[in-house]
Amino acid sequence: MKIERLKEIREDKDLLQKDIAKILNITQVQYSRYETGLRVIPVYHLEKLALFYHTSIDYLIGLTDERTPYPKSILSKK
Repeated sequence: MKIERLKEIREDKDLLQKDIAKILNITQVQYSRYETGLRVIPVYHLEKLALFYHTSIDYLIGLTDERTPYPKSILSKK
C-alpha cells in the first residue's frame, strides 16, 4: 500500500525523510519504503505520525479528506 499523504504532509511541514525517521526511531531507508509502498507501515508508527502531525490515521491513509483529528475518546480518559 502506497500512502501518498505521508510524503505530502511531510513536505508541507518542510521536513526530510530523515527527520521523520528520527521521530520514529528507524532508518531513513526504512521510512522511504513506507512512503513508496515497498513496506507496510505498522499501526504504532501511524499512531505516532498522526499525533505528531495533529491529524488522524484515517487522514494519513486516505480514508478521509478531513485533516482535523478526531475528538479524544471517553475510553482514553480512564
